[in-house]
Amino acid sequence: MTVIQALLAFSVAAALLTITPGLDTALVLRTAAVEGAKRAAFAAVGIVAGCLAWGAAVALGLGVLLEASTLAFNILKWAGAAYLVWLGIGLILKPRDRFDLAAAPTTQAGGDFAWMRRGFLTNLLNPKVGVFYVSFLPQFLPQGAPAGLFIFLLAALHGVMGLLWFAALIAATRPIAGALQRAPVVRWLDRLTGGVFLAFGVRLALERR
Repeated sequence: MTVIQALLAFSVAAALLTITPGLDTALVLRTAAVEGAKRAAFAAVGIVAGCLAWGAAVALGLGVLLEASTLAFNILKWAGAAYLVWLGIGLILKPRDRFDLAAAPTTQAGGDFAWMRRGFLTNLLNPKVGVFYVSFLPQFLPQGAPAGLFIFLLAALHGVMGLLWFAALIAATRPIAGALQRAPVVRWLDRLTGGVFLAFGVRLALERR
């Protein structure tokens, strides 16, 4: 896989992951609806900062392991493949019927920057983000590319996509929130995302170093 191929493949997968509703989406939508666009923007920046923190930690750790140890690479490969396949099958067989905006907090003491802290901690304290990055990012590593640097580049690209998506959420809070609470839309997104995860999990299992 060349660098261009890796970036294109990751962009498709990450874009789908970005628009699939989760806790981060709920936080931004609820903040926009209740607290206003400005505070929602601060929350979005905090969420992306959390993603970059996870990306830096994963890139640093994986960069050392993947460059130094074939055994570590193989363990990570199989664990990541199993995790992605498990996620994919779960989303395909049991997609959600609704996306609950009430799961996100609607009040926060302090000023606007308190919402940035809220977004940052919401993301940083979610271990699923770290587990997913560990499982997902290494399979887009091109042959010969520096592992740590390229993995962080992918995390940064995901962060940019997140900012663009959150901007769209804030600009069109009501129609997007309404669409994401329709059962057919949520089920379709979950199954589509599950199919992508399943495909990448199988691909990762068959990938050779």
